[in-house]
Amino acid sequence: MERRTFVIVSTLNLLVTGASWAQEPAKKASVGIITGGGNPRSAAFIVAFEERLRELGWVVGKNLSVDFEAGESSAQHLAIATRMVQQRADVIVAVGPELALKAASEATHTIPIVSIALNYDPVEKGYVTSLARPGRNITGIFVRNPEVGPKQLELLRQAVPRANRVGVLWTDFSADQIAPLDAEAPRLGMRLEKVKLAPPYDIEGAFASLKARRVDAVLAVGDPVTYRGRFRIAKAGLERGMAVAGGLPYVEAGALIGFGADLNAALRSGAEYVDKILRGAKAADMPIEQPTKFRLIVNLKTARALGITIPQSLLLRADEVIE
Repeated sequence: MERRTFVIVSTLNLLVTGASWAQEPAKKASVGIITGGGNPRSAAFIVAFEERLRELGWVVGKNLSVDFEAGESSAQHLAIATRMVQQRADVIVAVGPELALKAASEATHTIPIVSIALNYDPVEKGYVTSLARPGRNITGIFVRNPEVGPKQLELLRQAVPRANRVGVLWTDFSADQIAPLDAEAPRLGMRLEKVKLAPPYDIEGAFASLKARRVDAVLAVGDPVTYRGRFRIAKAGLERGMAVAGGLPYVEAGALIGFGADLNAALRSGAEYVDKILRGAKAADMPIEQPTKFRLIVNLKTARALGITIPQSLLLRADEVIE
């Protein structure tokens, strides 16, 4: 009798278990990522984003699908966002330039959007009501790149006191960052020689032009194109004897000075927003975060190659020194 009871209970357990498997939703959570400048999915910041999602329990191929695409123009961004909406993405992540968020916000007013805004102010541009209460289907991270550029200029002046004429590499993606640089340069006694990169983004040609203008140093304004070309930018600067400053990834590529927020950390925070939204949180109620920690990295190896002596006062302020 006991054996018969065991068999019946076991059979019922199997039936219940099988039924629960059958009731599991077949649809995976779907996340669409839009970024600009042609950066690949293998870019460190996207890797950091997906790594954080895995830590939070979202595994691609198991309970998550990720649709990643990078665009160059407004039309490309809008086409990408529209397709993601049509395919019913659960969350759209707009990374980097304003074009990504503009496209996503035009394509949908209902699907939650997590923005990693790097070179524009989402409140000033009217995408959200305030950072504390976005009020729409948009939330995320706001990195104040327009305020970072003037600080990078100041650090470049301290590292290379002779740098009176400074080249600025920028693109349409980073247009909002030029006015703050123009305002800061006179205070530092600098003259800016600006070169706008356009497709096919001839970095070597840009440096040749800056060399002809007798530029002492170069600032690579933070945007997806210069990020993708940071190794070429650092190499071109070294070959022409020009100190290069930019964001943190630039100095790791060989530039002299790197200053800014940690982009990988910003994307990891963005993944946490996605996680909360997939678990039921409302984007409109989630405050937009701003990184509070900015790091300074000095590349002494590059300084030696350029014959530059970095002031001890600057080295003491650095969070990291590359020997």
